Amino acid sequence: MPLSIECQKRPEGSKPNALRRQGLIPGSLYGHDGANSVSLVVDTKEAVNLLRKVSVNETIIEVKIPELSWTGNALIREVQAHPWKRTVLHLSFFHVAGAETA
Repeated sequence: MPLSIECQKRPEGSKPNALRRQGLIPGSLYGHDGANSVSLVVDTKEAVNLLRKVSVNETIIEVKIPELSWTGNALIREVQAHPWKRTVLHLSFFHVAGAETA
C-alpha cells in the first residue's frame, strides 16, 4: 500500500505557532519546480501517523496538493521536533522525479 499525505498551501502571513494551535504543522516542499519551493501545512494527526511508517530520507511517499493541482513523489528530508516534548514542529519534503512509491 503506497503511503500518501495531503497538504494545503500555507496561507500567506500565517504564523507557525498559530498554525500549530489549530492542529496544523508547517512544512516546505523543495525541488518540485526547479529552485522554487512552496510553503505547506499538514494536519498534525495525519503527519504523526505517516511518520510512524516512514524513514527519513529513505521512504518515498506521494504528496498531494489540491490547491496547486500537484501530485508527486517525495522524501521527508527533515523533521524538526521539540527537544523534550518530541512534538513535530516542521516537515521538509523533497520532490523525487521519476520515483515510484513503494
